[in-house]
Amino acid sequence: MNTPSSAGSGPSVNAAPTARRGAYPFLFRHVLRRIDPERAHHLTVDALRLLSALPGSERLLRTLFRVPDPARTVASGPEVLGLRHPHPFGLAAGFDKDGQVPLALLALGFGHVEVGTVTARPQPGNPAPRSFRLVADRALINRMGFNNRGAVGLAKRLARVRRTAAGQRAVIGVNIGKSKSTPLEDAAEDYRFSARTLAPYASYLAVNVSSPNTPGLRDLQSVQSLRPVLSAVLEEAARSERRLRRAVPVLVKIAPDLHDEDVRQVAHLATELGLAGVIATNTTIARPKQLRSDRGLIERIGAGGLSGPVLAERSLEVLGLLREALPEDAVIISCGGVTTAADVTDRLGAGADLVQGYTALIYEGPGWPGRIARALTS
Repeated sequence: MNTPSSAGSGPSVNAAPTARRGAYPFLFRHVLRRIDPERAHHLTVDALRLLSALPGSERLLRTLFRVPDPARTVASGPEVLGLRHPHPFGLAAGFDKDGQVPLALLALGFGHVEVGTVTARPQPGNPAPRSFRLVADRALINRMGFNNRGAVGLAKRLARVRRTAAGQRAVIGVNIGKSKSTPLEDAAEDYRFSARTLAPYASYLAVNVSSPNTPGLRDLQSVQSLRPVLSAVLEEAARSERRLRRAVPVLVKIAPDLHDEDVRQVAHLATELGLAGVIATNTTIARPKQLRSDRGLIERIGAGGLSGPVLAERSLEVLGLLREALPEDAVIISCGGVTTAADVTDRLGAGADLVQGYTALIYEGPGWPGRIARALTS
């Protein structure tokens, strides 16, 4: 595929099997789907935050959701980005923007968690409503606009996490984006501040230049604009490495809507600059014909990034392009349309080193990461 107009085309939702188990399907159908998606999200994070304050909460979550003990699985898990993972499946950025519950999310069964996207300065994001479900497609459309409490606040929260034994072992990536108020010509310094502030607490840094919800942000994916941004982040990561005496890998996260040749150009730039790898892909601005949801509903929702199973085909295509264009030792984290353990295995077979999901968590419930973890480690 060579044009972004068909990006995100993929199998219908019926082609991707789901694992609806326990009480969650009933809860979603009769309660959660009637709650505004953003409010439901905040209620979930608040519940996890309150639970995390209880002694033994992480062990309780692992027991409740039958999550394999990471102390056992990490020894045989993959080593990626210089870190041991209990298994290769993690949570993509967007769920825990402010790093409030990374350890609870790991206890649910994710092998790693990527917090953010966070910006140099706190910002409220776009006006509500800004998050929408396409239930017939098990998909989401969001135009959140990087709502977050800022890099300094996230650094303080992650510092507290890293002071715990579980936090020291945890693989927590940090996804950084451009502040909305920062002009594009000053983007490099904006990213530099976030990188300098957060590198000491990050297992890796992910440079987000691919969200469709910050005006002009995707323009930074052009090689000419991307070079100074990545160079600034790499410089700060290197300074942090010298202080910490440990590596702080840097990856760039790209959109599925890039032309194939642009994907290759990003890969070449990543290689030239010495990035650890690429995360592919973010949400799409396309509205593929395969969507089953009412077209009137989709038009009323309007702009925003689409995620869900319909993104799977293009994400796989981008994964293939990157694997061909990047050196063998470059890391690819594949994201977009991942629902089942078989999806994870397919991405690994296609050349991914790690795999991430997010949207299916809303439709599958809190037992979802544990089910995938059991399948990957059995």
